[in-house]
Amino acid sequence: MKNALISVSDKTGIVEFAKGLIEEGYSIISTGGTYKKLQESGIDVTEIDEVTGFPEILDGRVKTLHPKVHAGLLAKRSNKEHMDTLKKLGINTIDLVCVNLYPFKETISKGDVELPDAIEQIDIGGPSMLRSASKNFASVYVVVDKDDYSSVLEEIKKDDDTQVEFRQKLAAKAFRHTAEYDGIISGYLTDISGIEFPETKTIPLEFKQSLRYGENSHQAAAFYKNSMSTDYSIASAKQLHGKELSYNNIRDADAAIKIVSDFDTPCVVALKHMNPCGVGVDDHDIYAAWQKAYAADTMSIFGGIVVVNREVDEKIATEMHNIFLEIVIAPSFSAKALEILESKKNIRLMTLDFSKVKESDKYEFLSVLGGALVQERDTVVDSFDDFEVVTEKQPTDEEKKALLFAQKVVKHVKSNAITVTTTDMTLGIGAGQMNRIGSAKIAIQEAEDNDNVKTPFVMGSDAFFPMDDCVEFAAEHGITAIIQPGGSIHDQDSIDMANKYGIAMVTTGRRHFKH
Repeated sequence: MKNALISVSDKTGIVEFAKGLIEEGYSIISTGGTYKKLQESGIDVTEIDEVTGFPEILDGRVKTLHPKVHAGLLAKRSNKEHMDTLKKLGINTIDLVCVNLYPFKETISKGDVELPDAIEQIDIGGPSMLRSASKNFASVYVVVDKDDYSSVLEEIKKDDDTQVEFRQKLAAKAFRHTAEYDGIISGYLTDISGIEFPETKTIPLEFKQSLRYGENSHQAAAFYKNSMSTDYSIASAKQLHGKELSYNNIRDADAAIKIVSDFDTPCVVALKHMNPCGVGVDDHDIYAAWQKAYAADTMSIFGGIVVVNREVDEKIATEMHNIFLEIVIAPSFSAKALEILESKKNIRLMTLDFSKVKESDKYEFLSVLGGALVQERDTVVDSFDDFEVVTEKQPTDEEKKALLFAQKVVKHVKSNAITVTTTDMTLGIGAGQMNRIGSAKIAIQEAEDNDNVKTPFVMGSDAFFPMDDCVEFAAEHGITAIIQPGGSIHDQDSIDMANKYGIAMVTTGRRHFKH
C-alpha cells in the first residue's frame, strides 16, 4: 500500500481528494487540523505521531521534521541500499505529499499585524516536506494547489512508469510555490528591518492573465501581479466591461493612474502612448475637470485612456460615448453611466480603489538585459515654499498656481519634457525629444493651436535649460512664467533672457526626469 501525507491550511476539497486517494490504494497520514477534518469526515487516517513515534512539540512548531518522514520521501526506490535502510529502520515510503503552507501572506496583509504573530505564520515543516518530495519527483507526487487534485487522481490511475514527466511538473510548481513563499517572508522582514537595497532581491509574482501579444503582434506576453500587490494598481483594478487588456493598454493605464495619484481635487487624465495628452482639474466639479482634459487636446484623446478620480456620471458618460476611448478608469460609475458606456462593445471600463492611492508601491522596477533597475517612485510633493524666484519679475498668485500645476504634470511626461498650462488644464505637452527646444516648440505650438487658451500661460520643464533658447522661444510666444529645476552652468543666461522679456522664472532645485 502506498502512503500519502496530507497537511493543509486551506482545506477546500481535501476530503474529496483524500477519498479519491484511498480508492486508488493509498493510506492517509495527516497532522493537526487536517487530521481532525479528515477523521470527522469518516476517513480512515493515521496521525503523524503514530508514524514518527514522537509527539508534536513546541506548540506544533515541530511535528513533521523527523527522519521517518523525510527518509520516506527522499529514498530512491531504485536504490537497493536506500530501500534496505528503510526496511532495517522500519520506515515506510511516503509516495504523495499534499501540503499548502501557513497563511503568511494573508496574515501580513492585514496591515496591523504584530511581528510575533507574523513569525508564527512562517511554515517550516511544510516547505521542508515539499522540497524533499520535489527532489524525489521520480517516485513522489507533490501537490500544492487544490486545483490540481482532480488531475493528480487521474494521473495516478495510469501506469506509474509513464508519470515521471507529470511529477516533474508538479515538483517545479512546488519549488515555485516555496520560492514565492520565501520571497514574501524575506521581503517582509527586509522591509521592517529598514533595508532599502539588500544584496539579493526576490520579487514574487503571480500569474494574472495571458495576453494576446506584447508590444507587437509577434511578441508573446503575459501579465503578472506582485504577490503583495497594493489595491491601487492596474493589477488590482476590477474590469466591468469590454475586451481583455492588451500589453500596451496595461502599461498606458499604469502610467495614467500614476499621474492622477498626484491630485486630490477632482481630476481627469487623458493619456496616449505613456504620455498625458490632456490633464484637467477643478476645485469642486469632476465634470468641469473632464471638459478641461478633453479640451486640452481633442485630437490626441481619440483612442486614448482616461482616468477619472471621481465617479463617472451620466453627463460625463454621454460625452465619452461620442469619442473612441480604449479604457476608462474611475472609482465608480453611476448606473446610467454604465448603461451608456456599455453600449460600446469594446471599451474597457474599470474601477479602482482611489482611497488606497497613498499605499501604492514605493519602488518601481525596470528590466534591462541581464538585470533590473530598482528605484523609489518619484512621489515627491513640490511646494512653492521650497522654490526660488530668480528673476526680477515675481509670479502672480495665479501664475504660482499654474506653475505648480505645470510642475505636477511635467514629472509624468517622458524626458525631455515641457508642459504649457493654465491654472487647471494642460494646453500643450512636448515629450521625448532629443533636445529641449524641440519639446518646447511642440508644447507651445500645441498651446497656440488650442482654442481654449487662457491666461496665465506658463511653462514647466522637467530639467534645467542647457542654454537660453527655450526661454527666448517661450517669451516670444506669450509665456508669462516658467518653472524649471535650475542647475545648469548657463543658468544665468536663461535668467537674463527671462529678465529681458519681463517674464517670471522659478527654480525648484529638483529635476523630474522620466526616461
